[in-house]
Amino acid sequence: MQVPLYQAKAEFFRMLGHPVRIRVLELLQNGPVPVRDLLSEIEIEPSNLSQQLAVLRRSGIVVSIREGSTVSYALAGGDVAELLRAARRILTELITGQRELLAELQQADPQPAFSSGAASDAPDSPAPPVLRREQAATN
Repeated sequence: MQVPLYQAKAEFFRMLGHPVRIRVLELLQNGPVPVRDLLSEIEIEPSNLSQQLAVLRRSGIVVSIREGSTVSYALAGGDVAELLRAARRILTELITGQRELLAELQQADPQPAFSSGAASDAPDSPAPPVLRREQAATN
């Protein structure tokens, strides 16, 4: 039985869903990188890096290259680098949109909704309607 395309995509994104794997792919965007350089850049245990590289290798996203005693890894194709660039663009747009929304919210209500002081108990600042109803019900 063939796996539906949406399920295959979900499995692909699950495979990418580990910070070390994403970092490895980012480091490989400019060409092959020796394992020792990956270790110094990512600063994790060699066995952990080995496990993450094995997942990427089994998926076919990266390939290993042996030159003498040095093992390097490289992206199997340029599409992965394009996917990482697309993810960066999407995240940039999302964060920019959140910043704009935050600025709008701050302009609409320059006073903080809650403060650490006892200002909410002050008589000149009435409780929101829901709290007034609850207070009336308990009194």
